[in-house]
Amino acid sequence: MRRLRGKIALAGVAAGALAIGIVAVAVAGGGHGQRQKLTGYQENPALSTPGSGQFRFSIDQNESKIDYQLSYGGLETAATQSHIHFENRTNTGSIVVFLCTNLGNGPAGTQPCPAGGGTIGGTIRPADIGAGAAAQGIAAGEFSEFVRAIRAGATYVNVHTAGRPGGEIRAQLVQGRRDKGR
Repeated sequence: MRRLRGKIALAGVAAGALAIGIVAVAVAGGGHGQRQKLTGYQENPALSTPGSGQFRFSIDQNESKIDYQLSYGGLETAATQSHIHFENRTNTGSIVVFLCTNLGNGPAGTQPCPAGGGTIGGTIRPADIGAGAAAQGIAAGEFSEFVRAIRAGATYVNVHTAGRPGGEIRAQLVQGRRDKGR
């Protein structure tokens, strides 16, 4: 019985240390990691699709970079590209950042999209902010404007496919709270 209690106590200490380590990593990287669920219901117009995804991101404390991870699968056709756009929930908007593309239309160094689904990740820096939303007030390289748009809930990430070139799955990026897949 004593051994069992000892093992349970040790497991509790290990779990606590792991939790502290995770929190320390989050704080060191900016502290406010977010996760949004991509669905066809958030596309404009809304779509019924088996596809889904998840976008995780964290803005660092200095607001000089955003680390992200995009995972998706179950799409009706092959993924062709993914971006972060500047616009509110009810409209389609201009591309601010290319996350991946298989069309050869992104800036130099844009990674390929896993056509059948998968995970990509990286870091968004000021140089990654394109001129696509300049008419809306976010010029190329204006990272602070981009961060403000994220915090205001005025950006979204989506995955475009061969069968849904306008986008098959989407999630509004909302800093500070988790999007419930609306």
